[in-house]
Amino acid sequence: MANRLLSVGSAFPEFKKTSVVSLEKGNEFYDITSEDHKNADKWMVMFWWPKDFTFVCPTEIAEFGKHVGDFADRDTILIGASTDSEYVHLAWRKNHDDLRDLQFPMLADTSKSLAEELGILEENEKIAYRVTYIVDPQGIIRWVSVNDLSVGRNVGEVIRVLDALQTDELCPCNWQKGEATLA
Repeated sequence: MANRLLSVGSAFPEFKKTSVVSLEKGNEFYDITSEDHKNADKWMVMFWWPKDFTFVCPTEIAEFGKHVGDFADRDTILIGASTDSEYVHLAWRKNHDDLRDLQFPMLADTSKSLAEELGILEENEKIAYRVTYIVDPQGIIRWVSVNDLSVGRNVGEVIRVLDALQTDELCPCNWQKGEATLA
């Protein structure tokens, strides 16, 4: 089976999924939809990891957590996701020091329907690859990056690309926010 990755220029699929948003009893879960960021007129960064309770994943999730303010400053909703259940996400957050205080939702795609529609499932285990999407306020995918299961991503690069996309101008190689664009 070949993956058919949903890519740049495509509409991000519609979804409604349960996520973990808090460790506070009674407030742990919240349903997120594909309309939330559009209704708020914000960008969305959704990043996927293969499995909870593994080794590389918490390093990435914690790093995104360190930059949650940077995404908010850019009018961007940050969402982490995997095909694990909301209960597994909650248990992992409770049991991992680097994940307890996360300030972004951990989306649970237990049916794997969203991951399947995005074309990001690994063929044998049917777990998500390390994929990052940047979606504009109209719901159009503007950037996608895919890493193999064993390689973590660079959060700084996600922020750099988000900055470049938000200029709506031509940005040269290695462009950084504050530098001149080509347009």
